[in-house]
Amino acid sequence: MATFSAFADEIAPDLKTQMDVCESFNIRCIDVRNIDDTNVSTFTVEKARGYKAQMDDRGFSVPCLGSPIGKIHIGEDLDAHLDLLKHCFEVADAFDCKQIRIFSYYGPEGGDIMACRGEVMDQMARMVKAAEAADMILLHENEANIYGALPDGVKDLFATIKSPSFQGIFDPANFVVEGIKPFDDGWQQGLAELTQFFHIKDKVHGEKACCPAVSCGLAGVAASPPWGWGTTSAVRVLCSQR
Repeated sequence: MATFSAFADEIAPDLKTQMDVCESFNIRCIDVRNIDDTNVSTFTVEKARGYKAQMDDRGFSVPCLGSPIGKIHIGEDLDAHLDLLKHCFEVADAFDCKQIRIFSYYGPEGGDIMACRGEVMDQMARMVKAAEAADMILLHENEANIYGALPDGVKDLFATIKSPSFQGIFDPANFVVEGIKPFDDGWQQGLAELTQFFHIKDKVHGEKACCPAVSCGLAGVAASPPWGWGTTSAVRVLCSQR
């Protein structure tokens, strides 16, 4: 059975309001990304333990940390970035969490990330090796303009770096940004087998903003089509798993 969790910082900065609203939708899992306007990657371990205690009191758990790891240019200080990932492992432990969302780097300033394949794979392999040593799982999210922005880049990452500590997030709306039809051109073209997490939000091709995937009732609100490509892909994927 699927577990539904939320990036609850999109509700409010403070944890209490985040939990209040999630609880009203019968969601008891939060993928911690920001609390009190502070990103999880910069929490102290003590601060994370304090938030964890508040969540325990209300029966909430943390399936995944929404870190920004890998969302820097490949020419930046990668050693320091690896150290930040290792700090995220300590924060994850404080939340009793084993999974951390990551990305696969932007190109150098003015450069093409796809021309930096060797550097990307080297750094991603270092990150996965660190995750293996810490008994953590890195979840790669497709995101515009990174190496794994398109299905072929995602598949290349997972064909090159094979580890139980490296798994995938499928974000259909982020593929829409790249002009990809997520279900036809991604899910059915090899990404289903690589997916551990699935992000649900809606996106209409050509429009700038994303919006909640409410059209099909996924956020507790029933309405009728037409849907954007994000919700349409979510519905098709969920129906294909029945």
